[in-house]
Amino acid sequence: MMTDPIADMLARIRNGALARHERVELGHSKLKERVAHVLKDEGFLDDVRVGDEGGKGGQRVLILVLRYTGERTSAIDGIRRISKPGRRVYLAHDRIPRVRSGLGVSILSTSHGVLTDREARRQKVGGELLCEVW
Repeated sequence: MMTDPIADMLARIRNGALARHERVELGHSKLKERVAHVLKDEGFLDDVRVGDEGGKGGQRVLILVLRYTGERTSAIDGIRRISKPGRRVYLAHDRIPRVRSGLGVSILSTSHGVLTDREARRQKVGGELLCEVW
């Protein structure tokens, strides 16, 4: 049993980008799909798809297509899990930190859904700080 599926997702993205894989496949959940769509909207991923695994009883799979520059340099320089099962991090909207002076993005789980740090500040809503990407 996996205790932190978001950390597993981020590790798979990090490892796939370092190995210059075209795509990464992982088990599906609504939260992972929402985080992936935020990464796509912010330009870190090219595409997010949900598919079925034929051999494993029809389980759903999340397929993330990684984005690279012309020289096969990953769009993701770094990705880090902040809130963990042993230490949850909740922040008010005015306490959300800027990542790399605004060059990166924080992803939060809020009462308004999964949002970027900029969107959470704009909507004046706080929540659990899931991860930082730059």
